[in-house]
Amino acid sequence: MLSIGGLSFSIPCVLAPISGVSDLPFRMINRSFGAPFAFTEMIDVKAVSVFDKRTKRMLASNAEDRPLGVQLLAIDSKDIDRALKSLDNIEYDLLDLNAACPTPKVVRKGKGASLLKEPRKLKKILETLVRHTKAPVTVKIRSGWDIDSVNARDVALCAEDAGISALFIHGRTKMQGYSGTVDYDTIKKVKDALKIPVIASGDNVNVSQVKRMFDITGCDGVAIARGSFGNPWIFSNLIQFFRDGSVGDMPSVSIRVDVMNHHLNLLVRHYGEQRALSIFHKFFIWYTKGIPKTRVLRDRAFRTEKMDDMVSLMEELQKLDERK
Repeated sequence: MLSIGGLSFSIPCVLAPISGVSDLPFRMINRSFGAPFAFTEMIDVKAVSVFDKRTKRMLASNAEDRPLGVQLLAIDSKDIDRALKSLDNIEYDLLDLNAACPTPKVVRKGKGASLLKEPRKLKKILETLVRHTKAPVTVKIRSGWDIDSVNARDVALCAEDAGISALFIHGRTKMQGYSGTVDYDTIKKVKDALKIPVIASGDNVNVSQVKRMFDITGCDGVAIARGSFGNPWIFSNLIQFFRDGSVGDMPSVSIRVDVMNHHLNLLVRHYGEQRALSIFHKFFIWYTKGIPKTRVLRDRAFRTEKMDDMVSLMEELQKLDERK
């Protein structure tokens, strides 16, 4: 069983924070299939300090959305006090600092993966978080900035010394982004060096890949990101795997459509109809991945601007199952 601070999880697998994806509806869908822990989207400490309407929506939660982690972006420790006071307005169970995001707009500002270049600054930010919150504090890092500066072990030891409760590591460099191969060896070196739990990410897209991550690295847990896109049953499959070693089948088209309808309804409740539709376009594509004869439906879904039309598309999708 995976434990972080005072939190214990039924399976050693958590839903990763994913920018532009990990909103409340997405988390609730994945929790309904057994995700034992989830994060909000990554959010800048300055936005948390302001705590405007957009920030409140990003941090929105409910009683079923627990335990919950909040992932923060920070360049230094000066805005953290104010941000933590704003977080007193919500309930959360863990704080994570992102030192892994590779996107140019984040890195240009000295945040995210840029902190891999400045372990002392990273340590100072983490020490401030640990000192000012009662919740467990974690950090997410990468294997390094590029192939010539793979420093995850040193960064991880520095972070552990700051008093964090666990460390998340993505087994690619900043320069790799999300392409190329995962560096399992570096993850293993980090795991072997630390006393705190190490949770690994990178290509955990199905049960066999998750098993591979555990077998090679000896990590304490895994974070599921892209593997959950249109595939919340990855968590029910993982529960089954950890229970008896078997791997469940992919759900029928009918079950997928039921989940899609539920997800769309949650989005409408959270955002309103128009915004929900624009967000759901990508989810329609993800949910239908691997289903034969759905290319035309996916193309139409991406152009759909009316709720009735989207519902009709899902009815057409349902009929594909009925024709078998």
